[in-house]
Amino acid sequence: MSKERAHRSHYCEQLNTGHIGESITVSGWVHRRRDHGGVIFIDLRDASGILQLVFDPSNKELFAEAEKIRSEYVLSVSGSIRNRPEGTVNTDMITGEIELLVESGRVLNPSLTPPFHHAESANEDIRLKYRYLDLRRQKMSENLKLRHQIIKTLRNFLDADSFIEIETPILTKATPEGARDYLVPSRTQQGDFFALPQSPQLFKQLLMMSGFDKYYQVARCFRDEDLRADRQPEFTQLDIEMAFVNQDQVKDVMEKMIRHLFETVLNYKFDQTFTQITYAESMNRFGSDRPHLGIDMELIEVSDLMQDVEFKVFAEPAKNKESRVACLVLKNQLDISRKQIDDYTDFVANYGAKGLAYIKVHDHKKGIEGMQSPILKFLSQECIDSLAGRLKLENGDTVFFGADKSDIVNASLGALREELAKDFNLVRSGWFPLWVTDFPMFHWDPKEKRWMSEHHPFTAPMTDNPKDLTADPKTALSLGYDMVLNGNEIGGGSIRIHSQKMQSAVFEILGINAAEAKEKFGFFLEALQYGCPPHGGIAFGIDRIVMLMTESTSIRDVIAFPKTQTASCLLTDAPSQAGKGQLKELGITVKSKADS
Repeated sequence: MSKERAHRSHYCEQLNTGHIGESITVSGWVHRRRDHGGVIFIDLRDASGILQLVFDPSNKELFAEAEKIRSEYVLSVSGSIRNRPEGTVNTDMITGEIELLVESGRVLNPSLTPPFHHAESANEDIRLKYRYLDLRRQKMSENLKLRHQIIKTLRNFLDADSFIEIETPILTKATPEGARDYLVPSRTQQGDFFALPQSPQLFKQLLMMSGFDKYYQVARCFRDEDLRADRQPEFTQLDIEMAFVNQDQVKDVMEKMIRHLFETVLNYKFDQTFTQITYAESMNRFGSDRPHLGIDMELIEVSDLMQDVEFKVFAEPAKNKESRVACLVLKNQLDISRKQIDDYTDFVANYGAKGLAYIKVHDHKKGIEGMQSPILKFLSQECIDSLAGRLKLENGDTVFFGADKSDIVNASLGALREELAKDFNLVRSGWFPLWVTDFPMFHWDPKEKRWMSEHHPFTAPMTDNPKDLTADPKTALSLGYDMVLNGNEIGGGSIRIHSQKMQSAVFEILGINAAEAKEKFGFFLEALQYGCPPHGGIAFGIDRIVMLMTESTSIRDVIAFPKTQTASCLLTDAPSQAGKGQLKELGITVKSKADS
Protein backbone atom coordinates (compact mmCIF):
# COMPACT_ATOMS: atom_id res chain seq x y z
CA MET A 1 0.00 0.00 0.00
CA SER A 2 1.10 3.56 -0.58
CA LYS A 3 2.71 5.73 2.09
CA GLU A 4 0.18 8.54 1.90
CA ARG A 5 -0.55 10.40 5.09
CA ALA A 6 -3.29 8.91 7.23
CA HIS A 7 -6.53 10.81 7.40
CA ARG A 8 -10.22 10.29 6.80
CA SER A 9 -12.98 12.18 5.07
CA HIS A 10 -15.86 10.25 6.66
CA TYR A 11 -16.71 7.83 9.44
CA CYS A 12 -17.80 4.42 8.18
CA GLU A 13 -21.47 4.62 9.07
CA GLN A 14 -21.83 8.16 7.72
CA LEU A 15 -21.73 6.64 4.24
CA ASN A 16 -24.77 5.55 2.25
CA THR A 17 -26.11 5.32 -1.30
CA GLY A 18 -26.02 9.10 -1.52
CA HIS A 19 -22.22 8.87 -1.68
CA ILE A 20 -22.13 6.57 -4.75
CA GLY A 21 -19.23 7.55 -7.01
CA GLU A 22 -17.58 9.82 -4.47
CA SER A 23 -13.92 9.52 -3.53
CA ILE A 24 -13.76 8.62 0.16
CA THR A 25 -11.06 8.06 2.79
CA VAL A 26 -11.78 6.00 5.89
CA SER A 27 -9.62 4.70 8.73
CA GLY A 28 -10.11 1.99 11.31
CA TRP A 29 -9.48 -1.59 12.39
CA VAL A 30 -9.86 -4.80 10.41
CA HIS A 31 -12.98 -6.33 11.85
CA ARG A 32 -13.08 -9.31 9.49
CA ARG A 33 -11.20 -10.43 6.37
CA ARG A 34 -12.57 -12.74 3.67
CA ASP A 35 -10.99 -14.01 0.45
CA HIS A 36 -13.69 -14.93 -2.11
CA GLY A 37 -12.47 -16.26 -5.41
CA GLY A 38 -9.58 -13.88 -5.80
CA VAL A 39 -11.39 -10.81 -4.44
CA ILE A 40 -10.52 -9.75 -0.88
CA PHE A 41 -13.24 -8.28 1.32
CA ILE A 42 -12.41 -6.50 4.56
CA ASP A 43 -14.96 -5.21 7.06
CA LEU A 44 -13.39 -2.01 8.39
CA ARG A 45 -14.50 -0.90 11.86
CA ASP A 46 -14.23 2.58 13.35
CA ALA A 47 -15.97 4.35 16.23
CA SER A 48 -19.18 4.66 14.21
CA GLY A 49 -19.53 1.13 12.86
CA ILE A 50 -18.52 -1.07 9.92
CA LEU A 51 -17.98 -0.57 6.16
CA GLN A 52 -17.09 -3.27 3.63
CA LEU A 53 -13.89 -2.70 1.66
CA VAL A 54 -13.18 -4.44 -1.65
CA PHE A 55 -9.67 -5.13 -2.96
CA ASP A 56 -9.71 -6.04 -6.67
CA PRO A 57 -6.88 -8.25 -8.05
CA SER A 58 -6.50 -5.93 -11.05
CA ASN A 59 -4.58 -3.58 -8.74
CA LYS A 60 -1.77 -6.10 -8.24
CA GLU A 61 0.44 -4.16 -5.83
CA LEU A 62 -2.44 -3.13 -3.62
CA PHE A 63 -3.92 -6.63 -3.73
CA ALA A 64 -0.61 -8.20 -2.71
CA GLU A 65 -0.49 -5.93 0.34
CA ALA A 66 -4.10 -6.75 1.18
CA GLU A 67 -3.27 -10.45 1.25
CA LYS A 68 -0.98 -9.78 4.21
CA ILE A 69 -3.60 -7.94 6.23
CA ARG A 70 -5.02 -9.69 9.29
CA SER A 71 -7.55 -9.10 12.04
CA GLU A 72 -7.19 -5.86 14.04
CA TYR A 73 -4.64 -4.28 11.68
CA VAL A 74 -5.15 -0.49 11.57
CA LEU A 75 -5.74 0.84 8.04
CA SER A 76 -6.35 4.08 6.23
CA VAL A 77 -7.74 3.56 2.71
CA SER A 78 -9.15 5.68 -0.08
CA GLY A 79 -11.40 4.75 -2.96
CA SER A 80 -14.85 5.18 -4.46
CA ILE A 81 -18.23 4.20 -3.02
CA ARG A 82 -20.33 1.86 -5.14
CA ASN A 83 -23.47 -0.24 -4.79
CA ARG A 84 -23.00 -3.81 -3.66
CA PRO A 85 -23.70 -6.35 -6.43
CA GLU A 86 -27.25 -7.69 -6.63
CA GLY A 87 -27.85 -10.42 -4.07
CA THR A 88 -25.04 -9.33 -1.74
CA VAL A 89 -26.85 -6.56 0.15
CA ASN A 90 -26.58 -7.04 3.93
CA THR A 91 -29.74 -5.71 5.59
CA ASP A 92 -28.23 -6.27 9.05
CA MET A 93 -25.63 -3.53 8.42
CA ILE A 94 -26.31 0.20 8.27
CA THR A 95 -23.87 0.33 5.35
CA GLY A 96 -25.10 -2.96 3.92
CA GLU A 97 -26.10 -1.52 0.53
CA ILE A 98 -22.68 -0.09 -0.34
CA GLU A 99 -18.99 -0.91 -0.36
CA LEU A 100 -15.73 0.96 -0.85
CA LEU A 101 -13.58 -0.12 -3.82
CA VAL A 102 -10.10 0.54 -2.45
CA GLU A 103 -7.73 2.38 -4.79
CA SER A 104 -4.96 3.28 -2.34
CA GLY A 105 -4.11 3.09 1.33
CA ARG A 106 -1.66 2.03 3.96
CA VAL A 107 -1.29 -0.12 7.04
CA LEU A 108 -0.94 2.34 9.90
CA ASN A 109 -0.13 -0.42 12.35
CA PRO A 110 -0.14 -4.23 12.25
CA SER A 111 -1.54 -6.28 15.14
CA LEU A 112 -0.51 -9.41 16.93
CA THR A 113 -3.09 -12.18 16.79
CA PRO A 114 -5.62 -11.15 19.46
CA PRO A 115 -6.03 -13.51 22.44
CA PHE A 116 -9.75 -13.61 21.68
CA HIS A 117 -11.90 -12.67 18.71
CA HIS A 118 -14.13 -9.62 19.04
CA ALA A 119 -17.27 -11.68 18.38
CA GLU A 120 -16.42 -14.57 20.67
CA SER A 121 -17.33 -15.09 24.30
CA ALA A 122 -14.05 -15.06 26.19
CA ASN A 123 -13.19 -15.80 29.81
CA GLU A 124 -13.71 -12.62 31.84
CA ASP A 125 -10.17 -12.66 33.26
CA ILE A 126 -8.78 -12.64 29.71
CA ARG A 127 -11.18 -9.86 28.76
CA LEU A 128 -10.04 -7.77 31.73
CA LYS A 129 -6.35 -8.41 31.08
CA TYR A 130 -6.77 -7.22 27.49
CA ARG A 131 -9.46 -4.68 28.27
CA TYR A 132 -8.45 -2.37 25.41
CA LEU A 133 -9.31 -5.21 23.03
CA ASP A 134 -12.51 -6.07 24.89
CA LEU A 135 -13.68 -2.46 24.59
CA ARG A 136 -13.45 -2.73 20.80
CA ARG A 137 -16.44 -5.07 20.88
CA GLN A 138 -19.64 -3.40 19.75
CA LYS A 139 -21.58 -4.26 22.91
CA MET A 140 -18.90 -2.83 25.19
CA SER A 141 -18.55 0.28 23.05
CA GLU A 142 -22.31 0.81 23.09
CA ASN A 143 -22.37 0.39 26.88
CA LEU A 144 -19.87 3.22 27.41
CA LYS A 145 -21.57 5.46 24.85
CA LEU A 146 -24.89 4.97 26.64
CA ARG A 147 -23.16 5.65 29.96
CA HIS A 148 -22.01 8.99 28.54
CA GLN A 149 -25.54 9.78 27.39
CA ILE A 150 -27.01 8.86 30.79
CA ILE A 151 -24.61 11.11 32.71
CA LYS A 152 -25.10 13.94 30.22
CA THR A 153 -28.89 13.67 30.54
CA LEU A 154 -28.75 13.70 34.35
CA ARG A 155 -26.46 16.71 34.32
CA ASN A 156 -28.71 18.58 31.87
CA PHE A 157 -31.78 17.95 34.04
CA LEU A 158 -30.11 19.18 37.21
CA ASP A 159 -28.56 22.19 35.45
CA ALA A 160 -32.01 23.19 34.19
CA ASP A 161 -33.34 22.99 37.77
CA SER A 162 -30.71 25.40 39.15
CA PHE A 163 -28.43 22.79 40.72
CA ILE A 164 -24.72 23.57 40.57
CA GLU A 165 -21.94 21.01 40.35
CA ILE A 166 -19.23 21.38 42.99
CA GLU A 167 -16.25 19.08 43.38
CA THR A 168 -15.29 17.80 46.81
CA PRO A 169 -11.92 16.43 48.00
CA ILE A 170 -10.58 12.99 47.16
CA LEU A 171 -7.89 13.14 49.84
CA THR A 172 -9.83 13.60 53.05
CA LYS A 173 -10.25 12.44 56.66
CA ALA A 174 -11.23 8.89 57.57
CA THR A 175 -14.82 8.87 58.83
CA PRO A 176 -16.87 5.72 59.47
CA GLU A 177 -19.60 5.27 56.86
CA GLY A 178 -20.19 1.53 56.92
CA ALA A 179 -17.21 0.13 54.99
CA ARG A 180 -13.42 0.13 55.33
CA ASP A 181 -11.58 3.20 54.09
CA TYR A 182 -8.80 3.15 51.53
CA LEU A 183 -5.91 4.94 53.24
CA VAL A 184 -3.24 7.12 51.60
CA PRO A 185 -0.06 7.81 53.60
CA SER A 186 1.13 11.40 53.88
CA ARG A 187 4.75 12.10 52.91
CA THR A 188 4.79 15.58 54.42
CA GLN A 189 3.25 14.45 57.70
CA GLN A 190 4.72 11.01 58.25
CA GLY A 191 2.56 8.67 60.28
CA ASP A 192 -0.66 10.39 59.24
CA PHE A 193 -3.04 9.19 56.56
CA PHE A 194 -5.62 10.58 54.21
CA ALA A 195 -8.67 8.46 53.39
CA LEU A 196 -10.34 8.18 50.01
CA PRO A 197 -14.00 9.18 50.38
CA GLN A 198 -16.66 6.49 50.65
CA SER A 199 -18.98 9.29 49.54
CA PRO A 200 -18.97 13.11 49.66
CA GLN A 201 -21.51 12.95 52.50
CA LEU A 202 -20.03 15.39 54.99
CA PHE A 203 -18.80 17.81 52.35
CA LYS A 204 -22.16 18.08 50.63
CA GLN A 205 -23.78 18.77 54.00
CA LEU A 206 -21.14 21.44 54.63
CA LEU A 207 -22.05 22.97 51.26
CA MET A 208 -25.65 23.30 52.44
CA MET A 209 -24.32 25.07 55.54
CA SER A 210 -22.32 27.30 53.19
CA GLY A 211 -25.50 28.55 51.50
CA PHE A 212 -25.40 26.55 48.27
CA ASP A 213 -29.06 25.70 47.93
CA LYS A 214 -28.87 22.91 45.33
CA TYR A 215 -25.71 20.88 44.81
CA TYR A 216 -24.79 17.89 42.69
CA GLN A 217 -21.63 16.06 41.70
CA VAL A 218 -20.76 13.07 39.54
CA ALA A 219 -18.49 11.76 42.26
CA ARG A 220 -15.88 9.03 42.49
CA CYS A 221 -16.25 7.00 45.69
CA PHE A 222 -14.07 4.32 47.28
CA ARG A 223 -14.97 1.46 49.61
CA ASP A 224 -12.75 -1.38 50.71
CA GLU A 225 -15.36 -4.12 50.96
CA ASP A 226 -16.05 -7.61 49.66
CA LEU A 227 -17.15 -7.43 46.04
CA ARG A 228 -19.90 -8.99 43.94
CA ALA A 229 -21.52 -8.38 40.54
CA ASP A 230 -22.83 -4.93 41.44
CA ARG A 231 -19.95 -3.67 43.60
CA GLN A 232 -16.53 -2.22 42.83
CA PRO A 233 -13.85 -0.75 45.14
CA GLU A 234 -14.13 2.51 43.18
CA PHE A 235 -17.44 3.54 41.73
CA THR A 236 -19.36 6.55 40.47
CA GLN A 237 -22.41 8.08 42.05
CA LEU A 238 -24.60 11.05 41.28
CA ASP A 239 -24.50 12.91 44.58
CA ILE A 240 -27.30 15.42 45.28
CA GLU A 241 -28.20 17.68 48.18
CA MET A 242 -30.86 20.37 48.72
CA ALA A 243 -31.53 22.86 51.50
CA PHE A 244 -34.88 23.69 53.13
CA VAL A 245 -36.63 20.57 51.84
CA ASN A 246 -38.61 17.67 53.24
CA GLN A 247 -38.41 14.11 51.96
CA ASP A 248 -41.48 14.43 49.71
CA GLN A 249 -39.87 17.38 47.93
CA VAL A 250 -36.62 15.47 47.42
CA LYS A 251 -38.45 12.42 46.10
CA ASP A 252 -40.59 14.53 43.77
CA VAL A 253 -37.57 16.13 42.06
CA MET A 254 -35.68 12.85 41.86
CA GLU A 255 -38.63 10.96 40.42
CA LYS A 256 -38.97 13.62 37.73
CA MET A 257 -35.26 13.25 37.00
CA ILE A 258 -35.47 9.47 36.55
CA ARG A 259 -38.57 9.85 34.38
CA HIS A 260 -36.71 12.36 32.23
CA LEU A 261 -33.70 10.04 32.01
CA PHE A 262 -35.67 7.05 30.73
CA GLU A 263 -37.71 9.13 28.33
CA THR A 264 -34.61 10.83 26.89
CA VAL A 265 -32.27 7.84 26.70
CA LEU A 266 -34.61 4.87 26.18
CA ASN A 267 -37.72 6.66 24.88
CA TYR A 268 -39.63 4.98 27.72
CA LYS A 269 -42.40 6.71 29.68
CA PHE A 270 -43.41 5.54 33.14
CA ASP A 271 -47.20 5.49 33.05
CA GLN A 272 -47.87 6.27 36.72
CA THR A 273 -46.42 7.71 39.90
CA PHE A 274 -43.75 5.51 41.45
CA THR A 275 -45.13 3.06 44.01
CA GLN A 276 -44.23 3.87 47.61
CA ILE A 277 -44.18 1.44 50.54
CA THR A 278 -42.61 1.43 53.98
CA TYR A 279 -39.60 -0.69 54.90
CA ALA A 280 -41.76 -2.78 57.25
CA GLU A 281 -44.31 -3.51 54.51
CA SER A 282 -41.57 -4.32 52.02
CA MET A 283 -39.94 -6.83 54.37
CA ASN A 284 -43.29 -8.38 55.30
CA ARG A 285 -44.51 -8.77 51.70
CA PHE A 286 -41.27 -9.42 49.84
CA GLY A 287 -38.61 -10.32 52.41
CA SER A 288 -36.42 -7.57 50.97
CA ASP A 289 -36.00 -3.81 51.12
CA ARG A 290 -35.34 -3.75 47.36
CA PRO A 291 -38.12 -5.94 45.92
CA HIS A 292 -38.69 -6.54 42.22
CA LEU A 293 -42.32 -5.57 41.65
CA GLY A 294 -42.32 -7.35 38.30
CA ILE A 295 -42.55 -10.66 40.19
CA ASP A 296 -46.16 -11.46 41.07
CA MET A 297 -45.31 -13.52 44.13
CA GLU A 298 -45.35 -12.36 47.74
CA LEU A 299 -44.60 -13.73 51.19
CA ILE A 300 -47.91 -14.56 52.89
CA GLU A 301 -48.07 -14.55 56.68
CA VAL A 302 -49.52 -17.73 58.21
CA SER A 303 -48.18 -17.55 61.78
CA ASP A 304 -51.68 -17.32 63.23
CA LEU A 305 -52.67 -20.57 61.51
CA MET A 306 -49.66 -22.48 62.88
CA GLN A 307 -49.66 -21.68 66.60
CA ASP A 308 -51.46 -24.87 67.66
CA VAL A 309 -50.13 -27.40 65.15
CA GLU A 310 -48.16 -30.45 66.29
CA PHE A 311 -45.23 -29.46 64.11
CA LYS A 312 -42.87 -27.60 66.48
CA VAL A 313 -40.84 -26.30 63.54
CA PHE A 314 -43.92 -24.17 62.74
CA ALA A 315 -45.57 -23.79 66.14
CA GLU A 316 -42.62 -22.33 68.06
CA PRO A 317 -41.78 -19.47 65.66
CA ALA A 318 -45.51 -18.86 65.17
CA LYS A 319 -45.79 -18.01 68.88
CA ASN A 320 -42.61 -15.91 69.02
CA LYS A 321 -42.96 -12.16 68.37
CA GLU A 322 -39.43 -12.06 66.96
CA SER A 323 -40.21 -14.83 64.47
CA ARG A 324 -42.69 -15.62 61.73
CA VAL A 325 -44.09 -18.40 59.55
CA ALA A 326 -44.60 -17.31 55.96
CA CYS A 327 -45.29 -18.93 52.61
CA LEU A 328 -44.44 -18.53 48.95
CA VAL A 329 -46.80 -20.06 46.39
CA LEU A 330 -45.32 -21.19 43.09
CA LYS A 331 -48.36 -21.26 40.82
CA ASN A 332 -49.10 -24.05 38.35
CA GLN A 333 -45.70 -25.78 38.48
CA LEU A 334 -46.64 -29.21 39.79
CA ASP A 335 -43.94 -30.88 37.72
CA ILE A 336 -41.25 -29.35 39.93
CA SER A 337 -38.98 -32.25 40.85
CA ARG A 338 -37.75 -33.41 44.24
CA LYS A 339 -34.19 -32.65 43.09
CA GLN A 340 -35.21 -29.06 42.35
CA ILE A 341 -36.76 -28.77 45.80
CA ASP A 342 -33.60 -30.19 47.36
CA ASP A 343 -31.56 -27.63 45.41
CA TYR A 344 -33.80 -24.83 46.70
CA THR A 345 -33.36 -26.21 50.22
CA ASP A 346 -29.59 -25.89 49.81
CA PHE A 347 -30.12 -22.41 48.36
CA VAL A 348 -32.08 -21.04 51.33
CA ALA A 349 -29.51 -22.55 53.69
CA ASN A 350 -27.13 -19.86 52.45
CA TYR A 351 -29.46 -17.34 54.11
CA GLY A 352 -29.63 -19.14 57.47
CA ALA A 353 -32.73 -21.30 56.87
CA LYS A 354 -32.55 -24.73 58.53
CA GLY A 355 -34.79 -26.34 55.91
CA LEU A 356 -37.50 -25.74 53.34
CA ALA A 357 -40.86 -27.36 54.02
CA TYR A 358 -43.22 -27.64 51.06
CA ILE A 359 -46.65 -28.87 49.97
CA LYS A 360 -47.53 -29.86 46.39
CA VAL A 361 -51.22 -29.46 45.51
CA HIS A 362 -52.58 -32.17 43.17
CA ASP A 363 -56.30 -31.74 43.86
CA HIS A 364 -57.21 -29.03 46.33
CA LYS A 365 -60.84 -30.22 46.53
CA LYS A 366 -59.69 -33.42 48.25
CA GLY A 367 -57.96 -31.54 51.06
CA ILE A 368 -55.02 -33.39 52.61
CA GLU A 369 -55.69 -36.40 50.41
CA GLY A 370 -55.07 -34.28 47.32
CA MET A 371 -51.73 -32.95 48.53
CA GLN A 372 -48.19 -34.28 48.81
CA SER A 373 -45.66 -33.41 51.52
CA PRO A 374 -43.76 -34.98 54.44
CA ILE A 375 -45.28 -32.39 56.81
CA LEU A 376 -48.96 -33.14 56.08
CA LYS A 377 -49.11 -35.69 58.92
CA PHE A 378 -48.50 -32.85 61.39
CA LEU A 379 -51.29 -30.62 60.05
CA SER A 380 -55.01 -31.00 60.64
CA GLN A 381 -57.63 -30.81 57.91
CA GLU A 382 -58.87 -27.59 59.53
CA CYS A 383 -55.38 -26.07 59.28
CA ILE A 384 -55.05 -27.19 55.65
CA ASP A 385 -58.46 -25.71 54.79
CA SER A 386 -57.51 -22.38 56.39
CA LEU A 387 -54.15 -22.45 54.62
CA ALA A 388 -55.74 -23.24 51.26
CA GLY A 389 -58.19 -20.37 51.68
CA ARG A 390 -55.58 -17.79 52.63
CA LEU A 391 -53.13 -18.88 49.93
CA LYS A 392 -55.91 -19.32 47.34
CA LEU A 393 -54.45 -22.67 46.38
CA GLU A 394 -55.22 -24.28 43.05
CA ASN A 395 -54.25 -27.54 41.42
CA GLY A 396 -50.61 -27.50 40.33
CA ASP A 397 -49.44 -25.09 43.04
CA THR A 398 -46.38 -25.71 45.22
CA VAL A 399 -46.20 -24.00 48.62
CA PHE A 400 -42.84 -23.26 50.28
CA PHE A 401 -42.64 -22.43 53.99
CA GLY A 402 -40.23 -20.34 56.01
CA ALA A 403 -40.36 -20.67 59.81
CA ASP A 404 -37.67 -19.03 61.93
CA LYS A 405 -36.53 -15.67 63.23
CA SER A 406 -38.12 -12.99 61.08
CA ASP A 407 -34.84 -11.82 59.58
CA ILE A 408 -33.94 -15.36 58.50
CA VAL A 409 -37.39 -16.00 57.00
CA ASN A 410 -37.30 -12.69 55.18
CA ALA A 411 -33.80 -13.19 53.81
CA SER A 412 -34.34 -16.80 52.72
CA LEU A 413 -37.82 -16.52 51.24
CA GLY A 414 -37.01 -13.13 49.74
CA ALA A 415 -34.07 -14.66 47.89
CA LEU A 416 -36.10 -17.78 46.99
CA ARG A 417 -38.82 -15.55 45.50
CA GLU A 418 -36.31 -14.08 43.06
CA GLU A 419 -34.70 -17.45 42.33
CA LEU A 420 -38.05 -19.11 41.54
CA ALA A 421 -39.05 -16.19 39.33
CA LYS A 422 -35.80 -16.49 37.39
CA ASP A 423 -35.93 -20.28 37.05
CA PHE A 424 -39.58 -20.42 35.98
CA ASN A 425 -39.56 -17.27 33.83
CA LEU A 426 -41.96 -15.38 36.08
CA VAL A 427 -40.36 -11.93 35.85
CA ARG A 428 -42.54 -9.58 33.83
CA SER A 429 -40.78 -7.44 31.26
CA GLY A 430 -40.69 -3.70 31.76
CA TRP A 431 -39.56 -1.26 34.44
CA PHE A 432 -40.87 -1.36 38.00
CA PRO A 433 -39.77 1.63 40.12
CA LEU A 434 -40.43 1.87 43.82
CA TRP A 435 -39.78 4.17 46.76
CA VAL A 436 -39.07 2.44 50.09
CA THR A 437 -39.43 4.73 53.12
CA ASP A 438 -39.57 4.71 56.93
CA PHE A 439 -36.41 2.71 57.46
CA PRO A 440 -35.26 1.79 60.97
CA MET A 441 -32.73 4.28 62.29
CA PHE A 442 -30.52 1.50 63.68
CA HIS A 443 -29.98 -2.24 63.64
CA TRP A 444 -28.27 -4.31 66.34
CA ASP A 445 -24.97 -5.93 65.37
CA PRO A 446 -24.56 -9.09 67.47
CA LYS A 447 -20.86 -9.39 66.63
CA GLU A 448 -20.02 -5.81 67.53
CA LYS A 449 -22.67 -5.85 70.28
CA ARG A 450 -23.77 -2.34 69.50
CA TRP A 451 -26.23 -0.35 67.43
CA MET A 452 -25.29 0.41 63.82
CA SER A 453 -26.80 2.98 61.46
CA GLU A 454 -29.19 1.50 58.90
CA HIS A 455 -28.15 4.18 56.37
CA HIS A 456 -25.38 6.35 57.84
CA PRO A 457 -24.88 8.34 61.07
CA PHE A 458 -26.10 11.63 59.55
CA THR A 459 -29.63 10.44 58.70
CA ALA A 460 -32.34 12.32 60.60
CA PRO A 461 -34.83 10.41 62.77
CA MET A 462 -38.56 11.04 62.60
CA THR A 463 -38.50 12.42 66.12
CA ASP A 464 -37.20 15.92 66.83
CA ASN A 465 -36.39 15.03 70.43
CA PRO A 466 -32.90 13.53 71.09
CA LYS A 467 -34.12 12.10 74.41
CA ASP A 468 -36.86 10.08 72.69
CA LEU A 469 -34.26 8.65 70.34
CA THR A 470 -31.78 7.57 73.02
CA ALA A 471 -34.61 6.14 75.13
CA ASP A 472 -35.70 3.65 72.46
CA PRO A 473 -33.26 3.17 69.56
CA LYS A 474 -34.84 -0.17 68.64
CA THR A 475 -38.14 1.26 67.39
CA ALA A 476 -36.79 4.56 66.04
CA LEU A 477 -37.57 5.25 62.37
CA SER A 478 -35.58 7.47 60.07
CA LEU A 479 -36.35 9.98 57.36
CA GLY A 480 -34.48 7.77 54.92
CA TYR A 481 -35.68 6.64 51.51
CA ASP A 482 -34.41 4.39 48.73
CA MET A 483 -35.35 4.27 45.08
CA VAL A 484 -35.56 0.69 43.82
CA LEU A 485 -35.78 -0.40 40.20
CA ASN A 486 -36.38 -4.01 39.16
CA GLY A 487 -35.00 -5.40 42.38
CA ASN A 488 -31.97 -3.10 42.52
CA GLU A 489 -31.43 -0.17 44.85
CA ILE A 490 -30.39 2.58 42.44
CA GLY A 491 -30.53 5.48 44.86
CA GLY A 492 -30.51 6.04 48.59
CA GLY A 493 -30.91 9.17 50.64
CA SER A 494 -32.43 10.90 53.61
CA ILE A 495 -33.24 14.13 55.31
CA ARG A 496 -30.09 14.93 57.32
CA ILE A 497 -29.58 15.84 60.94
CA HIS A 498 -29.18 19.61 61.19
CA SER A 499 -28.97 19.86 64.98
CA GLN A 500 -25.71 19.39 66.88
CA LYS A 501 -27.61 17.95 69.85
CA MET A 502 -29.38 15.35 67.70
CA GLN A 503 -26.13 14.44 65.95
CA SER A 504 -24.41 13.94 69.30
CA ALA A 505 -27.31 11.75 70.45
CA VAL A 506 -26.93 9.54 67.39
CA PHE A 507 -23.18 9.23 67.99
CA GLU A 508 -23.91 8.25 71.60
CA ILE A 509 -26.29 5.45 70.48
CA LEU A 510 -23.66 4.22 68.02
CA GLY A 511 -21.11 3.94 70.81
CA ILE A 512 -19.06 6.91 69.62
CA ASN A 513 -18.08 8.79 72.78
CA ALA A 514 -17.56 12.55 72.97
CA ALA A 515 -13.78 12.30 72.58
CA GLU A 516 -14.00 10.04 69.53
CA ALA A 517 -16.73 12.20 68.01
CA LYS A 518 -14.58 15.28 68.42
CA GLU A 519 -11.54 13.54 66.94
CA LYS A 520 -13.40 12.19 63.90
CA PHE A 521 -16.17 14.71 63.39
CA GLY A 522 -15.16 17.78 65.39
CA PHE A 523 -15.15 20.08 62.35
CA PHE A 524 -18.62 18.87 61.36
CA LEU A 525 -20.16 19.13 64.84
CA GLU A 526 -18.81 22.67 65.10
CA ALA A 527 -20.26 23.60 61.70
CA LEU A 528 -23.71 22.42 62.82
CA GLN A 529 -23.68 25.23 65.41
CA TYR A 530 -23.26 28.01 62.86
CA GLY A 531 -26.76 28.22 61.43
CA CYS A 532 -27.22 24.90 59.66
CA PRO A 533 -30.37 24.78 57.49
CA PRO A 534 -32.64 21.74 57.27
CA HIS A 535 -31.43 19.76 54.27
CA GLY A 536 -31.60 16.40 52.55
CA GLY A 537 -30.46 14.58 49.50
CA ILE A 538 -29.79 11.33 47.74
CA ALA A 539 -27.05 9.49 45.87
CA PHE A 540 -27.68 7.40 42.76
CA GLY A 541 -25.37 4.58 41.69
CA ILE A 542 -24.40 5.52 38.14
CA ASP A 543 -22.79 2.14 37.45
CA ARG A 544 -25.87 0.25 38.59
CA ILE A 545 -28.23 2.46 36.56
CA VAL A 546 -26.13 1.96 33.43
CA MET A 547 -26.01 -1.79 34.11
CA LEU A 548 -29.82 -1.92 34.19
CA MET A 549 -30.38 0.33 31.19
CA THR A 550 -27.90 -1.65 29.05
CA GLU A 551 -29.35 -4.97 30.28
CA SER A 552 -25.91 -6.04 31.49
CA THR A 553 -25.45 -8.61 34.24
CA SER A 554 -22.48 -6.95 35.96
CA ILE A 555 -21.34 -3.38 36.53
CA ARG A 556 -17.92 -4.51 35.26
CA ASP A 557 -19.46 -4.45 31.78
CA VAL A 558 -20.32 -0.74 32.05
CA ILE A 559 -17.03 0.50 33.57
CA ALA A 560 -14.12 1.14 31.23
CA PHE A 561 -11.41 -0.35 33.43
CA PRO A 562 -12.96 -2.26 36.34
CA LYS A 563 -11.38 -4.35 39.07
CA THR A 564 -11.89 -8.06 39.66
CA GLN A 565 -13.81 -9.51 42.60
CA THR A 566 -10.53 -9.49 44.53
CA ALA A 567 -10.15 -5.74 43.87
CA SER A 568 -7.22 -6.16 41.49
CA CYS A 569 -6.62 -4.84 37.98
CA LEU A 570 -5.50 -7.58 35.61
CA LEU A 571 -4.60 -5.03 32.93
CA THR A 572 -2.09 -2.99 34.96
CA ASP A 573 -1.31 -5.64 37.60
CA ALA A 574 -2.44 -3.32 40.39
CA PRO A 575 -2.12 -3.24 43.33
CA SER A 576 1.63 -3.74 43.27
CA GLN A 577 4.55 -3.23 45.63
CA ALA A 578 6.04 0.22 46.10
CA GLY A 579 9.75 0.94 45.75
CA LYS A 580 11.95 1.06 48.85
CA GLY A 581 12.81 4.68 48.24
CA GLN A 582 9.18 5.69 48.04
CA LEU A 583 8.34 3.78 51.21
CA LYS A 584 11.26 5.42 53.01
CA GLU A 585 9.95 8.88 52.09
CA LEU A 586 6.61 7.90 53.56
CA GLY A 587 8.15 6.47 56.72
CA ILE A 588 6.62 3.06 56.02
CA THR A 589 8.14 -0.37 56.58
CA VAL A 590 6.39 -3.29 54.91
CA LYS A 591 6.49 -6.74 56.46
CA SER A 592 7.04 -9.57 54.01
CA LYS A 593 4.15 -11.97 53.43
CA ALA A 594 6.24 -14.72 55.02
CA ASP A 595 6.43 -12.70 58.26
CA SER A 596 2.71 -11.97 58.44
